[in-house]
Amino acid sequence: MESGLSQAFAEELNCFICMSYLIDPVTISCGHSFCRACLHLSWEDSQLPVQCPMCREPSQQKNFRTNIVLKKLVSIARQASLMKFLSSEEHQCVTHKETKGIFCMETRISLCQLCSDSHIHRGHRHCPIEAAAENQMERLLKQMASLLEKIQEIQENVEAESIFRILFIDYVLMREDMIRMEYRKWRAVLCEEEEEHIEHMRNEGSRVLEKFRESEAMMIQKSKQLREMFQELRAMSQEPYVVLLQGLDDIFRRSESMQLSIPQGLEPELPAFPMIGLTERFKSFKARLFFENLFMFLCMKNLFNVMRRARFRPQHQDTSEETCGCYLASWGLQSFSSGKYYWEVNFKASWDWAVGVCTNSWLKNRNKEVETKGAFLLFCVKEGNHYSLLTTNPTIHHYLEKPLGQVGVFLDCEARCLSFLNIAKSSLIYKYPNGTFSHRVWPFFSFGQIIP
Repeated sequence: MESGLSQAFAEELNCFICMSYLIDPVTISCGHSFCRACLHLSWEDSQLPVQCPMCREPSQQKNFRTNIVLKKLVSIARQASLMKFLSSEEHQCVTHKETKGIFCMETRISLCQLCSDSHIHRGHRHCPIEAAAENQMERLLKQMASLLEKIQEIQENVEAESIFRILFIDYVLMREDMIRMEYRKWRAVLCEEEEEHIEHMRNEGSRVLEKFRESEAMMIQKSKQLREMFQELRAMSQEPYVVLLQGLDDIFRRSESMQLSIPQGLEPELPAFPMIGLTERFKSFKARLFFENLFMFLCMKNLFNVMRRARFRPQHQDTSEETCGCYLASWGLQSFSSGKYYWEVNFKASWDWAVGVCTNSWLKNRNKEVETKGAFLLFCVKEGNHYSLLTTNPTIHHYLEKPLGQVGVFLDCEARCLSFLNIAKSSLIYKYPNGTFSHRVWPFFSFGQIIP
């Protein structure tokens, strides 16, 4: 009777999916319980709502807390199995005929009480054998959780990479049209320089797309390796406690080593191809501008963070709070509604900067820390060791190398458009379409400055 009751009790502690003892059990909304890993793998490719593997009842969430009571019951059952195994006559201490209920941490063998007190083991660290087995299980669970996090991270990077690739292709096509329009503005007929420029850009775009394919292949391969490692750990976690005590250092080393290098998403970047004579043409409209005194512009820090998040990376971490600096800003003493004007701003020592024009309504808008309507700006934002260029209205991520030093700004009030120039490379960064704005605008710039 007692044996049958014990067996029935043990069966209730089995996972419906793997049919073994529950490992890190979670209980979902319908009341059924499963191994966390089993449930994760079962729902991995499913969108909400997901279904219970047993009763098919829908669930509106995937993440559940560990069922502590159930986990403790499983632990008690597994410890009982371990002690039953060690108490059998063939596994007792040969010398003292006692149960080996103590585990030596140095030699990683089980000992009876008398052996643990002997001169051979007296100086070693010991613990109850049940505690040693539980410790091994917790190490396994921690490694499995870490692997699942890395697998999820790679999956998010793969999905983001797919979106980035489409955005990059669209950007190259948009930039090709923009470059052609700029050439045609100065030359009515097709020229060899224009075709060479477009060909270079297309070739560079193809090279970046090949890098995208290589990057995605690396991520998929790494994900496969991590999954295989996870399955190996999962299989080990389902072994009896006595097996876990035999030593898992090798499998832990391999798991930790495999997680050291996780492939990150590609940061595509096109070179700044020069347009001969562009700088000289813009400089023919050079104006002498006067700006307000620089002052701390607190809202700009938030606006830079808004643009940083617009880069669309799943593993983005906002590091702005860690930067020991402040944001300064200024705008022109004079506004413009007619004519053509060109000016240059030097951002050589700045990690974050923005330049362009804005309307009076934006300057007076109390929500400008998150609102860009009325601000036509080129942003350069830093994240880690990478710099990204973005423009506002609409927000466009420009996959171009960062300008070094000065940035040129050309304002054409007649066409109601704005252009940005990489002066060092005589390369057009971006030109807003004609008719972009209809109000009087003020020159504006802002930058981050390190506080000594």
